[in-house]
Amino acid sequence: MQYQLKINGESRTVDAEPGTPLLWVLRDELQLTGTKFGCGVAYCGACTVHVDGYPTRSCQTFVEDAVETEITTIEGATDKVAEAVQAAWREKDVVQCGWCQSGQIMSAIGLLTENPSPTDADIKEYMYGNACRCVTYVRINEAIKLASQKLEA
Repeated sequence: MQYQLKINGESRTVDAEPGTPLLWVLRDELQLTGTKFGCGVAYCGACTVHVDGYPTRSCQTFVEDAVETEITTIEGATDKVAEAVQAAWREKDVVQCGWCQSGQIMSAIGLLTENPSPTDADIKEYMYGNACRCVTYVRINEAIKLASQKLEA
């Protein structure tokens, strides 16, 4: 079946079976491979994209449910908040293996969009559910705080 999706500001037509997770449409049909498969049950956060501006687990979002929404993947995360988060990630050298990082970054963008000056408790609560096998949580927290400072400047 054909679906019309708006991804990273562009209208895209995709062929997919109903019930296909958005993750596989992004990766396999559109070659947007920055979004990662982690667990398939929306537990780890590796597959996080933004749907209408909100962090969403693409492994549990069906393609038909994404029609008439605006989807942003890590490849399309280019606004002021995204740039601040990505710069802070580099400055704090957050990435170790990198598998979870696109999901972590997309969640951090969501947090700072909703709350530009989060406390440590706010960060912990918002980022809960984004698993990092390399346990870089301290650097993730520091990068979010640095990005917040960059946005205030």
